[in-house]
Amino acid sequence: MVIDYKKFDLFGKQFLQKIVLTPPFEYTFPEAEQACFLYMLGGEMQYQSGDHQIDIPTHQALLLNCINSGKQIHETSAKGKGEVVIVTFHPDILKKVYERELPLVFQPSNKVTNQSSGKINNDFLIQKYIEGLLFYFENPSLVNDEILILKLKEIILLLAQTQDAETIQVILSQLFSPTIYTFKQIVEANLFLQINIDELAQKTNLSVSSFKREFKKLYDDSPANYIKNKRLEKATELLAISNERITDIAFECGFNDLANFTKSFHDKYKITPTNYRLRLKK
Repeated sequence: MVIDYKKFDLFGKQFLQKIVLTPPFEYTFPEAEQACFLYMLGGEMQYQSGDHQIDIPTHQALLLNCINSGKQIHETSAKGKGEVVIVTFHPDILKKVYERELPLVFQPSNKVTNQSSGKINNDFLIQKYIEGLLFYFENPSLVNDEILILKLKEIILLLAQTQDAETIQVILSQLFSPTIYTFKQIVEANLFLQINIDELAQKTNLSVSSFKREFKKLYDDSPANYIKNKRLEKATELLAISNERITDIAFECGFNDLANFTKSFHDKYKITPTNYRLRLKK
């Protein structure tokens, strides 16, 4: 149940919202051309899209797009209240504010991913930004379009500078270049990157369990086994045709350390990478 609600519109559309809720509550995002930045001021919520869930504790944030919605947030505890600040990004307003050129964070990403949501790590400058918004919510008479445009530009600048900037660009760029990749396209494009199964599942917008089921159906193998074998196959090719250091080959094939690569290679081929290369030269 909503017990307090405040908002500011920019050019006739919702831009900033501050909502205080008590359990039970559930909010389903409409399917719309917009993205939302949610910051938990107090309490905890859970974001859900299909069977994919993300917990949002106090002072943490979530960024998501609503182009293909069916997403919702709801309470995770029957105790206390939830307090959330929402900043909404509308493509038409962004084009109006940035007349000449959209910031890089809205430009198409070269990543092959369908990821439409992601947690934003706690950042000191983001906290200060939220504190600034609270001041305006308490003093609405000071707010005008010029102030709101400045706050829009400020949050975009801050998001682009966080350690999650790559994920943020993937999500926000979908507002202007919505591209949907197939499951196989995402898997094949990320085979040799140093990411784990959880991260790969996130790129397909599936929970880990659903990702594993879909993977098994398409590849008749587990993700871990298939990916490791593909990486080792690429490693044998590079050992044969290049003079790169074995450490560099390991990283290029998606292994995060030499020891893991050497063990995996020996387990599969019964020989170390160094001896494999020497045998080929002989």
